[in-house]
Amino acid sequence: MDDGLKEKMLRYFNKKDKFCDSNGIVLTDISEGYAKAEMTIGERHYNSIDTVHGGALFALADFAFAAASNSHGTVAVGIHTDMSFVKALSEGTVYAEARERTINPKIANYDIELTDGSGDTVAVFHGMVYRKQDPLKLD
Repeated sequence: MDDGLKEKMLRYFNKKDKFCDSNGIVLTDISEGYAKAEMTIGERHYNSIDTVHGGALFALADFAFAAASNSHGTVAVGIHTDMSFVKALSEGTVYAEARERTINPKIANYDIELTDGSGDTVAVFHGMVYRKQDPLKLD
């Protein structure tokens, strides 16, 4: 992916995903089959015991998953996900890195690891997409 397309895709995902934008989730890197996003933790991300809500972590992972799976320029839609939480957080920044594991014309699989600022694993997410033939409309 050339730098011009990379910048266009970063702008596209960060602008078009209103939910992530309103929750402080930002896509920071993208290439074919790969994406990285981050979320700086604030009070709006807390659950009732003052740790980051599982839904906030899921949204972060899902955003990286969506960007990586759509990075080939055609629309990909999630058809299965699962997530395991391994460490609670209450401050700092959390990162999600999505990596493509398998791809064929119809189906692709992704592994997403969420880490904290120390590089410790916070959660692991696996996702499968159905790859449509529709081009991604970046404009």
